[in-house]
Amino acid sequence: MKGLKLIIPAIVLIIVVVFQSLFIVQEISQAIVLQFGDPKKIVTKAGLNFKLPFIQNVVYLDKRILNLDNDPEEVIAADQKRLIVDAIARFKIIDPLKFYISVGNERVARSRLSTIINSRIRGVLGKQELATLLSTDRTKQMAIIQNDVNNEAQNFGIEIVDVRIKELIYLQQTVKQFTKECKLKEKEKQKI
Repeated sequence: MKGLKLIIPAIVLIIVVVFQSLFIVQEISQAIVLQFGDPKKIVTKAGLNFKLPFIQNVVYLDKRILNLDNDPEEVIAADQKRLIVDAIARFKIIDPLKFYISVGNERVARSRLSTIINSRIRGVLGKQELATLLSTDRTKQMAIIQNDVNNEAQNFGIEIVDVRIKELIYLQQTVKQFTKECKLKEKEKQKI
């Protein structure tokens, strides 16, 4: 009877230790094993893994391509036309350790990327005229923005897969001015 009272708590303790030692990495995830907050191991392959119980913990990061939907941003084009640009970006975590050390989690990463993307959009689109932004050259502008953002995002262990303008809104006054300018240009062409 005394032996049974000691065996049951011992079995329960062993089961708890075993469950605390195991962790599963899904196919859509990658994991960083931390020991007292210090990164010790990176696991990128899916499967069952082991860690030291109670001493190490696991942080999971997404392997998939993630979406970032920026807030609309006002941009003034080179010809002083005011635009509202609504952009989206897609990114993935390519270096989990650098990502964890530099930004820590997806929420902070999204905030930092959003700031960088909005800055690059204002910088690149602000040098272009409205007519250029409406033409097929817009894809070139997006490639320049993506490249610039990618250069900075690499410092966070992130790769920018795509940056796109979801919506380009012209303020009412700008549309009227643009239409008026187009009509004047057409009249000038007809005179020649």
